[in-house]
This record gives sequence, structure tokens and C-alpha cells, in this order.
Amino acid sequence: MAFDAEEKFEELRERISDLKETAEERGIDMSDQIRELRDRLESEREQAYEDLSRYDRVKLARDQDRPFTLDYVEHLFDDWVELHGDRRYGDDGAIVGGWATFRGRSVMVIGQQRGRDMEENLKRNFGSPHPEGYRKAGRLMELAEKFGKPVITMVDTQGAYPGIGAEERGQAEAIAANLKRMAGLRTPLVTCVIGEGGSGGALGIAVADRVLMMENAIYSVISPEGCAAILWRSRDEAGKAAEALKVTAPDLLELGVIDEIVPEPGGGAHADPEAAAGALDQVLGDHLEEVADRDPEELVEERREKFYAMGAWEEKEPPDGARLDR
Repeated sequence: MAFDAEEKFEELRERISDLKETAEERGIDMSDQIRELRDRLESEREQAYEDLSRYDRVKLARDQDRPFTLDYVEHLFDDWVELHGDRRYGDDGAIVGGWATFRGRSVMVIGQQRGRDMEENLKRNFGSPHPEGYRKAGRLMELAEKFGKPVITMVDTQGAYPGIGAEERGQAEAIAANLKRMAGLRTPLVTCVIGEGGSGGALGIAVADRVLMMENAIYSVISPEGCAAILWRSRDEAGKAAEALKVTAPDLLELGVIDEIVPEPGGGAHADPEAAAGALDQVLGDHLEEVADRDPEELVEERREKFYAMGAWEEKEPPDGARLDR
């Protein structure tokens, strides 16, 4: 477990296990005592997760037991047909995508996929996409646009892969092309940050009409550890960096970067993946319904205005004699 507070509850879990064994061995009814301990465990866990620091949520977002994109695909969608390849170089396991049915509506689903063991992590490149992954995502978005179908994306990456091969194959261009493509995509696009949303690697599939975020997910231009290494010369200050970066869902909702927080069950999405999927199903369905039948021209204009409005800047008149047409 990435979240240290879970260790506090191990004693309660052991006591529950011991009571169950004792009841079975002696053939006595200890259901009341077991129920009481389970209620206490659930109550204390819920309280602990309500009082999380920003860095606690960073740890939660990275938890290997959290549902990944394909877990949500299994719970939320029917008729899943995965599509592969960018038609230029190859296929990238760190980004998955394909046709599916959501609440009776045909949609294109695209998401970043991590692995839970070493074999799967190598296959998925630890959830860090290569350029061909972003080009595959862009190809599938255009395919959805061609047939007038909505696009749903799920963000879960520490960032785009920074290796030499990825740079040689045009990592920055692939992400930039997707940003431009999504800004003008003439079909509805809804995104949810389900785990870790890191830097341009996350944004490369997240310029959307509606941006949702799981309660314990994070979304940031840089990791807290990377920020701490730059500003304090020590990754040990990651907690301080997380507080300054404001990486959590409540922070980003207040800043207007996201549109809604998807609630997670007590203990986080990994504690009850089915409940987490049920919450996402409801929120995702509501937002998709709002944009699904919009006029494409209005949709594109509103999407652009949404992102133009983010951040703060000041417009000034150019100095006398300055030319702006160069």
C-alpha cells in the first residue's frame, strides 16, 4: 500500500481474522463482536481518509491497487473492441483505446494503462506513453469524429516517456499535435483523471469539454518530488511541494481546471472498485448527456473558451513603433 495510514488498521484486521478463526474452531457465534470490529475499522478508515494531506493523496493516486483504465472499461462499458497501432511506427501498450457501448451509446474510449506486476509494467511501460501511443490516441479521436461518436478518455500517468527513442520519434510533436487536434475535434469529448495526471503526458489526451477527477486523484504540471528537487534540492521536501502545487481534486475544482469531483468510497477507489466505478458511471453519464448532442461548432468554440479562460494574465498595449506581424 502506498498510503502509510493503512498500517494503522492492520491490528484491527488481525483481530477480526483471529475472532473468525476462533469462532470456526470452537463452533460459537461471535458475529456481534466481528461486526463491531468491522464497523470500527470502516469508521476509522473513513475518518483517516477525510483528513488526508495533499501528499497523502499523491500516494493514494499512485496506489497499485487502484482501478486502472481497463478495470473501468470492464465495469462501465459493453461491447469493448480494442484497436491497436498508430499506422506509422507501432502499438504502445501504455495507451489503450477502442470502441465500446456506454449506456446504449457507441463511444470511443481511450486511456493510459499501468501494470500491477513487473511483466505487465514492462508491457505498459509503467503507464508512460511513447509518441506512437499519443498518435494512436489521435487516430482514434479522428475515427470517432468521422462517425460522429463521443470520445471518453481516462488519464493515469506520471508523464510521457522521456527516453531517447521517444524523443527521436517526436514525443513533443505527438503531444502538441493531440492538443491541437482536441482543441478542434468536432465531437464531444469527456475526460476523467482516475489516478495520477502528470504534466503534458496527461494533457495529451485531456483537452475536453468536461474534465472530471476522482476524489483521490492528482493533476499537476510536475511531480511533487520533481518540484522539490528543483526548489529545495531534495526530494524529501515532496510534501511541502505538494502543498504548494495544489495538486488535488478540491484544489483544481476551486481553480476552475476541472468540472466535477467523482466521489470515492471510504478508503479510496482501491477499497471498493465496484463502488468507485458506480460513482464514475453516474458522473460520467451526466456530463456526457449534456454534451452528446451539441452542435459541433458550438462545442468546439466552448471548449476553446474553456481553456483560454484558465490561468491569469495581463494584456498591455505594445510599445510605440513595435510590430506584431513578425
